[in-house]
Amino acid sequence: MYIRPFDPWGNPLCTCPRKYGLNPYTGCSHACAYCYITSYIRDPFNPRPKDRLVRQIMRDLESVPRGSIISLSNSSDPYTPPEGRLKLTREVLRILVDRGYRIQITTKSPLVVRDLDIIRRGRAVVQMTVTMLGPAYKRLEPGAPPPEARLRALRAIAKSGVPIGVRLDPVVPHVNSDPKRVEEVIRAAADVGADHVVASTYKAKPDNFRRLRASFPEYGEELRRIYWEEGEFFHGQRYAPRRLRRELMGLVRETAEKYGLRFVTCREGLEGLDDGTARCDGSHLL
Repeated sequence: MYIRPFDPWGNPLCTCPRKYGLNPYTGCSHACAYCYITSYIRDPFNPRPKDRLVRQIMRDLESVPRGSIISLSNSSDPYTPPEGRLKLTREVLRILVDRGYRIQITTKSPLVVRDLDIIRRGRAVVQMTVTMLGPAYKRLEPGAPPPEARLRALRAIAKSGVPIGVRLDPVVPHVNSDPKRVEEVIRAAADVGADHVVASTYKAKPDNFRRLRASFPEYGEELRRIYWEEGEFFHGQRYAPRRLRRELMGLVRETAEKYGLRFVTCREGLEGLDDGTARCDGSHLL
């Protein structure tokens, strides 16, 4: 099956409603330093389409109730570069919209604007991940489109009437946690018409930690101390100390409130931070 219940690992901190996940592609060429797919996907940064995608999706939908939420995507960007030529995500969207499913799109690519003619016909929300502005983003997300291009795409999506959110996700201590960097992203999110900001702290696994440390050697020892000495192991990942996570998420919340945006965390388990009016996956807008 290509359409499967969301969160197959059963993370107890996940607050998403019951929904399904669909990845039209295996792998993602954004090659983000913090990406977790390297721990379970072979050749993770080489995106390739899934075999007989449309045929299998049509079969899978026979057991997915109409009106269900289907998330695109969770392990690879639905607009990874081959999509510009193959248009598989576009065809998937057409199928889902025509059958009345609710759709969540999470991406780092401006290519999503191409499909607004389909997206506008359905019940959909688009979330764009923006972790920092400026050329320094390349050290964190070497294969991803520039964040400024992502924001221009979000503005166009919002103007078309489709609700949008921004994911400041993850916040990596020292790398993009400076208050000025955080405010740059949130100010930009408000400027393009975002409904909410989602934030979470970086969760370390040995493979993505090696890449992150190689990309930011100046913070390597400090990150090792935070995650491997002072942090805690939970559900297959290393979390930063709770005190630090609350401090960083509190900063994002205060800044979001300053710019009139709703705020919600993702898989943090920090009581009292979410404003209670939004969900991290944007489902409150569906």
